[in-house]
Amino acid sequence: MTLRTDLIVRPYQEVVDDVLVAMTGGVVNEELLFDVREASYPLAQPARDVRGLTGVVDDQPYYFQAGIDWRFDRAQNAVVFLERGKKPDRTSPVFYVDYFLAEGAESPLTDLNVGSVTRTIAEAMSRELALLYRQVNLAYQSGFIDLAAGTALDFVVAILDVQRKRGDFAQGMVTFFRTVSSRGNITVPQGTRLITADGVIFETTSERTLQRGQVRIDIPVRAAEAFKGPAGKVEASTITSLIVPVEGIERVTNFDPTQFGGPDESDADLRARAKAKLRALSLCTVDALLDAAREAGAANAEVIDPMTPAETPEKWTDPGKVVMVVEVDPLRFDGVRALVNARRAAGVAVRLVARYVFIHPRLRVALRRNLTQAGRDQVRLDIIAAMTGFVAGLGSGMPVPLTRPAPERGILEVIAELPDVRSAELADLLVWRTVVERDDQIGQRLPAPELILGADGTPVSPDHPELAVQVMIDAQFWPVIEVEPADIQLLEP
Repeated sequence: MTLRTDLIVRPYQEVVDDVLVAMTGGVVNEELLFDVREASYPLAQPARDVRGLTGVVDDQPYYFQAGIDWRFDRAQNAVVFLERGKKPDRTSPVFYVDYFLAEGAESPLTDLNVGSVTRTIAEAMSRELALLYRQVNLAYQSGFIDLAAGTALDFVVAILDVQRKRGDFAQGMVTFFRTVSSRGNITVPQGTRLITADGVIFETTSERTLQRGQVRIDIPVRAAEAFKGPAGKVEASTITSLIVPVEGIERVTNFDPTQFGGPDESDADLRARAKAKLRALSLCTVDALLDAAREAGAANAEVIDPMTPAETPEKWTDPGKVVMVVEVDPLRFDGVRALVNARRAAGVAVRLVARYVFIHPRLRVALRRNLTQAGRDQVRLDIIAAMTGFVAGLGSGMPVPLTRPAPERGILEVIAELPDVRSAELADLLVWRTVVERDDQIGQRLPAPELILGADGTPVSPDHPELAVQVMIDAQFWPVIEVEPADIQLLEP
């Protein structure tokens, strides 16, 4: 059964029959109840003829056809449903009959032939009434997100502070690539969010399915709400990450720059965005917290609360406490925490845990010339800025190179490029990894010396940091450089 979405359904033919019968003094819309055990339905008053029957068939308004669906039995003064004709639905068994009275009609109007004055006036009136019914239905439907269209839909979603995206939102195509191990169909939902290394967010504008055997598929995207105008115009090969991974998708990229001038957002796309916003409005629901984290630029967000199934008998959190684990650029962490706290309910504590690998080097740096104390302090600050910027540009899941042969660069080579630096070497190196597994240590830092690798790809002994060439970073983890000026030993020339 389909959902009835009309307030009042009055097709033109039904309206004109009612008007004609009423003008000639007949009975309009006499209500009768259909019963599958009965074929004949007597009328309340003696009838000269029956003008029409209306009801509901297959959940839709229906005008029953004389001689096909029913006939009038004058002897019994009854309407008889024919064996092979349509009949009212059992779920909507009421039907209505218009008929002319055999006697007692006081109207002097009797000519109902096509072209007569009575018929012409009745049809003109009925056309306006039928149009009015349609306008009433349109006004009624315009108040519902699933039924409103065009400007009416814009007004409905405005209550959620959602606006239709026009041509000033950059658009483009992103190619999704299948992982080698996946075999079946992979559906990428509409609204799947992607992000560039600079934090520009895009959303897919339609659902697409990567069929079995297909290696790649192109999907249209549009800049997210916060990136209207020039902010959403990005170069080729910059949309490279999924905020929420899609199983079976290995990587994504845009082969062409995003452009302006596309069509306005469709009604279907606008409805989908508004519904997603509505689902996220309830404070401190899982959807609200996840939506807040993603909106602020976090990815692979996971919420752990007292209802989260556990592999051990202990609960992960106490009532009123929530742990959220996210993958996020360290520069965005404070923004994610602020928005998550804004979305939580009062009295509920949310602890944000980020997937980070912390790298703490101690350095010996040879200077090119003697410097004043202020100059030495500035060199230390320049070294910290250069290291932090280099690591921040690597992104999540990428190994951090400590040293590399020319023409490539690692941290030590980046430091050596500074004007007052001759060379740099590691005096010590400590690495920690955030615990994100569901146990009593979640959120804590644990030493991870096994992530420090030498040239042969094996872990380096803590006693020989000078042999380290890179720090491995787990998938979905971000590297974070932690170094203080006191960790940098400057050697005069």
